[in-house]
This record gives sequence, C-alpha cells and structure tokens, in this order.
Amino acid sequence: MRRLVVLRHAKSAWPEGVPDYRRPLADRGRRDAPAVGRWLADRIGDINIALVSPATRTRQTWDLVAAELKTTPTVVHDEQLYGEGPDSVLGVLGTLPETADTVLLIGHNPDLEDLVETLTGTRPELKTSTLSVLLCTSLIPGGATLESTEKLRG
Repeated sequence: MRRLVVLRHAKSAWPEGVPDYRRPLADRGRRDAPAVGRWLADRIGDINIALVSPATRTRQTWDLVAAELKTTPTVVHDEQLYGEGPDSVLGVLGTLPETADTVLLIGHNPDLEDLVETLTGTRPELKTSTLSVLLCTSLIPGGATLESTEKLRG
C-alpha cells in the first residue's frame, strides 16, 4: 500500500432505543458524504480497496461516497474495524495485497485518530466526514507520513 485514506464516517443520528452499531446517518451526514466522494474522485483518483466497518453509519457513508467515484473498488466489511482498537485495524490492513496502491478506510474514533498517530506520529482531529491522507512505507509506528487532513461538507 502506497496511500491510505482514513475517513471517519459522516454525521450519525442518535435515535432513541437504537444500539450504537445500528445508528443511521443524520441529514447532515447524508449531505456531507457525497462531498467526500467528490473530493476523493477529484484528488485521489482510483481506490483499489475500501475497508468499511460493518456498522450502519459507515455502510451508509460508503454508499454515498461510492456513488461519486469514477470507479468502484473492491469493498471489504470487517468486524475488526468496529471499535476493536488501532491494533485490530492494523491487523486488517496487514492482510491486504501488496498490489493495493490506494486504500480507503472508513471507521470510527478513537480508533482512527489512534491509528494515524501510531503510523505518523501526528494526531489529527477526525470529526465526522474528515479524512487524513497518509503516504505509507510500512505499517509500523512512524511508517507513514501525514499528507493532509480535510474536513468536508456538502
């Protein structure tokens, strides 16, 4: 992997009685996620693999992002991306083929901020619909450089 794009899901709703795993996107999230997709299409280009947490809000974010991309990457939903910690996320990243030059990871905090800090030594503030672009030489502490962090709104 040469480039890793780390995206926190779009803004979610908090409906009463709905477990965290099943929380849907809020209206703002449904407006912001397509802006993320347009940004990715314009600035990142082709994505080889999208790693998406299986939670409802991350799946919905992915669907809206993907609709704006020029090509559709392979999509992998993995339970290890839902609140299992940055080491679990690194484990999933470590299973990807070497041919995956650009990977999009859609997940949750604090795991994503922890992951970026582990890889780059810099801790970005990843609010909803915020992404960080990392240039990776390896998946070890300090093995990546933080290229940019962008907060996107629809």
